[in-house]
Amino acid sequence: MQQTKKLKDHREIGRELDLFSFHDVAPGAIFWHPKGWTIYQTLQEFIREKTLSEGYQEISTPVMVKSSLFKQSGHWEHFGADNMFNLAIYEDKEIAAGKVPTVKIKVNGKIQEVPEVNYSLKPMNCPETALVYATKTRSYQDLPIKLSDYGILHRRELSGVLGGAFRVRQFVIDDAHLFVRPDQIQEEIHKLLLLAMDVYQSFGFKPKFYLATRPEKAMGDKKTWDRAEKALEKALRDAKVDFDIKPKDGAFYGPKIDIHIRDSQDRDWQLATIQLDFQMPQRMGLNYINKDGKKEIPVMIHRGIFGSFERFIGILIEHYAGAFPVWLSPVQAVIIPIADRHHKYALKVNRQLKENDIRAEVDDRSFSMQKRIREAELQKIPYMLVVGDKEQKDKRVSVRMRGKKDLGQMSTKRFINKISEEIGKKLLHQRML
Repeated sequence: MQQTKKLKDHREIGRELDLFSFHDVAPGAIFWHPKGWTIYQTLQEFIREKTLSEGYQEISTPVMVKSSLFKQSGHWEHFGADNMFNLAIYEDKEIAAGKVPTVKIKVNGKIQEVPEVNYSLKPMNCPETALVYATKTRSYQDLPIKLSDYGILHRRELSGVLGGAFRVRQFVIDDAHLFVRPDQIQEEIHKLLLLAMDVYQSFGFKPKFYLATRPEKAMGDKKTWDRAEKALEKALRDAKVDFDIKPKDGAFYGPKIDIHIRDSQDRDWQLATIQLDFQMPQRMGLNYINKDGKKEIPVMIHRGIFGSFERFIGILIEHYAGAFPVWLSPVQAVIIPIADRHHKYALKVNRQLKENDIRAEVDDRSFSMQKRIREAELQKIPYMLVVGDKEQKDKRVSVRMRGKKDLGQMSTKRFINKISEEIGKKLLHQRML
């Protein structure tokens, strides 16, 4: 779409729009500024609203847990302990009693004896969510149980591969885990496919589907894997979506459906994932009481729609070149008083907009009106409302839309109705303005 001009990196746009910053004190982590955090929270509320009617319940689990949990779940071996941030944390009484186990490692060419790591910053939410599920007896009538966790995750990415918001060490996934009976698998995966398609449509993305099969290093027996792969394949066919195969690209605990999009720069991104897991519930000792009164192991479905919020926002920044659709813009309207005598009226309009949940601000700086309009264009603000003597007298605003001509005067109420409808319908408008 922009072959004739240089495309900006999301980090450059982020600086220009004051969305976030990066600092050496926390490599691989984002410092969110108010405007960037508004986008983050808007996306989080967007996915919450989409899942609320589907019976999802939100939980929160600790960022740091004992490493033994990941050994039990299989992540220590298959995901890799080297991919986690691991710590040696012992109680004072353990240290005083000499009960701290040690390991010998080479540091700067010399062998040193150091305390053995026993805690980890969690790299994923699934084992912790499994513990929440296991806190009480579950009946077959309780299932499906759908638990969302927007907890902070850490993965030990090498410094050489870190890249702005696209590759970070600290991030949050729009993560959820569904505990289902075998007879519920098809229905729930079908719902997830529809959810993904609905979400991507809100951003103008066209999803492409892939079935990722058993990798070389996998947990569990092949028969169970074959069963899971056939279940995912059936769900894709029943949803009548075209899909390709990703041979040997499944998670270590189960096959998955990966959903890709191409952005406005024609780059391919793998975002959503729907993973079918028969292994971890068994390793974590999960069960429910079936209709015959016997214990049965549930099936676990791991799912994320955006993937990490950090990467998804980075993609959106470049996809829209910072010109977000109105519902996602951190500032949706700016009121520009022509002279000081119009300041009070501008504040009144601003108050009316905010009372209707519109993110608005007043630009009453001493610059010329035209300069303030140019600044609002550079900041990619969707609407500029100019107020002067005539607008103040008639209780109206002169409306200018980002990247377009003036829309003329209208009452404040009419403008509120117009922008509220756009926000409510998640209208896209033109990308890359």
